Amino acid sequence: MSHPLIPKIMEIAEAIAITLELEVVDVIMHTHKNPATLRLDIRNLSQHTGLEDCERMSKSLEVALDESDIIPFPYLLEVSSPGTDREIKTDREFMAFRGFTIKAIAANDTWTGQLVGRDLENLTISQKGRLVNIPRQAITKVELSN
Repeated sequence: MSHPLIPKIMEIAEAIAITLELEVVDVIMHTHKNPATLRLDIRNLSQHTGLEDCERMSKSLEVALDESDIIPFPYLLEVSSPGTDREIKTDREFMAFRGFTIKAIAANDTWTGQLVGRDLENLTISQKGRLVNIPRQAITKVELSN
């Protein structure tokens, strides 16, 4: 279950990310740590997400969260990139990663190729220029490939 402050934090973070030409991928609050840790994963929409992107987001978000005073306990702020070995789940991610090399995993098969698209029935990849349609119902996981 997500922390009750996540929706408000997400709202603040997304507003900042837009101005920095970034996207908020995930927000997690680890309250079992002392102090608690607020972790944001971000993505640069126009190029590889770098340390500079994380620093810009961290500095801007830190100021905004301090001003809003919505987190009533001590916490550490971590801003990072989700990395390239991450699972692709949402329609938005399937659109954003078109052309990237992906791995589609099923119970007994694995396909690797460039992501072409996804519709209600199939995931389409290109393997050395040959289009391959994989039934979505057969796929258990899709992730970016290195």
